[in-house]
Amino acid sequence: MELKKFVSSIDYDVKLAKYDIFGSIAHTKMLAKCKIIPQSDAKKIINGLNSILKDFESGKIKFTGEDIHTSIETELKKRTGDVAGKMHTARSRNDQVLLAERLYLKDEIKIIVEKIDKAISVIKKVARKNLSVIMPGFTHLQNAQPVLFSHWFLSYGWMLKRDRERFLDCYKRVDVMPLGSAAFAGTEFPINRDFVAKELGFSKISESSVDTVSDRDFLIEFLFDCSLLSMHLSRFAEEIIIWSSQQFGFIKLSEQFTTGSSIMPQKKNPDFAELVRGKTGRIYGNLVSLLTVMKGLPLSYNRDMQEDKEPLFDSVETIKNMLDVSSGMINTVKINSEKMLSSCENGFIFATDIADYLTSKRMPFRTAHNIVGKIVNYCSKNKKSFNNLSIVEWKKFSAKFEKSVFDVLDFRKSVEKRKSNGGTSLSSVKQQLKKL
Repeated sequence: MELKKFVSSIDYDVKLAKYDIFGSIAHTKMLAKCKIIPQSDAKKIINGLNSILKDFESGKIKFTGEDIHTSIETELKKRTGDVAGKMHTARSRNDQVLLAERLYLKDEIKIIVEKIDKAISVIKKVARKNLSVIMPGFTHLQNAQPVLFSHWFLSYGWMLKRDRERFLDCYKRVDVMPLGSAAFAGTEFPINRDFVAKELGFSKISESSVDTVSDRDFLIEFLFDCSLLSMHLSRFAEEIIIWSSQQFGFIKLSEQFTTGSSIMPQKKNPDFAELVRGKTGRIYGNLVSLLTVMKGLPLSYNRDMQEDKEPLFDSVETIKNMLDVSSGMINTVKINSEKMLSSCENGFIFATDIADYLTSKRMPFRTAHNIVGKIVNYCSKNKKSFNNLSIVEWKKFSAKFEKSVFDVLDFRKSVEKRKSNGGTSLSSVKQQLKKL
């Protein structure tokens, strides 16, 4: 086994290249401003770093060292000579790596929030387009009560809104400038950490040098937020898979988001939705991976922490892809409103409405609930629906039933009665759309 390969991180931490350079430029400017190194040396270092960044972004240079930070410094020495060594004054690899990670994550959180916004936007678009469509609402995956499809669909928008808030809140913990903590005890040089923070766009600096180099809380919090978001996307994907099945037929997915079977030519499989569902486990694994790495580490820095990058980078790319695919599926889905409405006829979906009807006639709800349960049993044994019952049959269960009970057996009226804030009536759903 090659021992150098075992400790190397260059294969994946190359993602931090530009952020390491940004950090080094800001640090070098500060060293010159504080007269820790001469302005002429700082200029050479900064020019060298800018040339490395330009060549890296154009593909003219490939880093091959143990890690990206060492590789950049080695390349800088080739271009500027021994003056490159002054760049590392008053800092350590420990706070240098953290700086690059925090800069990287700040950018990625902004991108993820933009993708969440897009997903919410397409959810609202589909909900508006199908605002009055009625479908059966489910508990335990069984017909429960009629609801507006737009109400059901928007529930995922509210989940994503909470995810958006979590990522923005996480950003506050990421937006802390660690440089100046050095190895773990700070530095004897008269540095200006606030200057570096301002140069790099950080809102604050870290307060404890020991805590700073030991801290991966911000990464764990981010990975948790990714896990929760992926769970929501997975639930949505599961709904899409079920709804697009022949047994349901509520929706039709675009061919762009389905694949054929290798043996059954008639099939169109919801593979993209299934992969969204499947990749959630991978994101969970990344969270557990870093939690496990950190669970028994003594202060301050330990090399174990190098293992924070692969789960971070993998979760970032995976969650962005999941959001893109989910937005695409939602944006191109076709709704079968007739099938949704006809499915409301399965089961005894008006049971709660009938119980509410009796309750409105001053009967205790628990008594009404018990009576309706008996009516359901009667209908099941006699292969009848509520609509097939005569008023005589209704009155066998309670004298409070009148012909007005038949008005209850209307999907649109059932939906429109639920005008409570957050309910499924059209007016309520329109308010939800505005707020979302």
